[in-house]
Amino acid sequence: MKLGVTGTGMIAKEALPVLRKLGMDIVALCGTPRSAETVRELCVRYRIPKGTADFAELLSDAEVDTVYLAVPNSLHFSMAKQALNAGKHVILEKPLTDNVRDATELAELSRTRGRLLFEAVTTRLHPNYQAVRDFLPEIGTVKLVQCNFSQYSSRYDAFARGETPVSFDPAKSGGALMDLNLYNFHYIVGLFGKPRSVTYRANIERGIDTSGAALLDYGAFQAVSVAAKDSASPCHCVIQGVKGCIVQDTPANLCGPVTLRLNGGEEKFRNDFHGHRMEPEFERFARAIDGGDRAFCDTLLQQSVTVAGLLTDARKQAGIRFPSDDA
Repeated sequence: MKLGVTGTGMIAKEALPVLRKLGMDIVALCGTPRSAETVRELCVRYRIPKGTADFAELLSDAEVDTVYLAVPNSLHFSMAKQALNAGKHVILEKPLTDNVRDATELAELSRTRGRLLFEAVTTRLHPNYQAVRDFLPEIGTVKLVQCNFSQYSSRYDAFARGETPVSFDPAKSGGALMDLNLYNFHYIVGLFGKPRSVTYRANIERGIDTSGAALLDYGAFQAVSVAAKDSASPCHCVIQGVKGCIVQDTPANLCGPVTLRLNGGEEKFRNDFHGHRMEPEFERFARAIDGGDRAFCDTLLQQSVTVAGLLTDARKQAGIRFPSDDA
């Protein structure tokens, strides 16, 4: 995998040292004319041979076979579509797209162009998430699931003053649902599949959800998914069954240590990973791309499209509109 990284913001800056640690072949870094100095600095720091402010130039680079897009949500669909049409594999930071229509189009384009497309959601390829899967049979019939990912955003104060940071801008596809609750949705859907329905109730300020709670109805059990950027609380993921419960005292994106507590008092503990949360997914993406693993890609893509559908339904229930909805 010869990687062209696109983006110079917080996520890209978090990913670059991880990619270097894993020995990934980073061929080029693409920013914007405004971030040209940052591109130069990052190229020097991480020994990236090529820097550019032109995405078309990156896509025309024959040495780049895979594009990693760490750009604002509202750009995901258009840039991923360009990359797939240019014959590149694509690793796309979450969310895959703003809405399920665009997610479905990208998934189909990935197949017709014969390129692999991955939504980077750290949860589902994390070793501790597999530990949760392994513990599930021990708690018997599932009755309730709770996921809470609430953290006070460093940008909320500016938003409250009347400014519009990207993460709170409906024109840029922001909000708590798309930023944080998405991880909870993937956590739940990855274990239990598509629910019968989703209901979302949100705290709306200036057209965007600063926090909210979703109910995913599975018929035999209910899953509650809470996320907030306007307030904080202890984060957790809890699965309750008739024989016990599974507990992670971390947000879904970190997928920390897992504790199984059985009704008789027995406890089991697993922590199968001690590195950076991005490492497992990038290692697995690289293997899939190098090996042309279409089946693995399609399995993850189906989950991504399912989650995109749930997020679209939830968002529209809350009256949140993105520009792409009218495209």
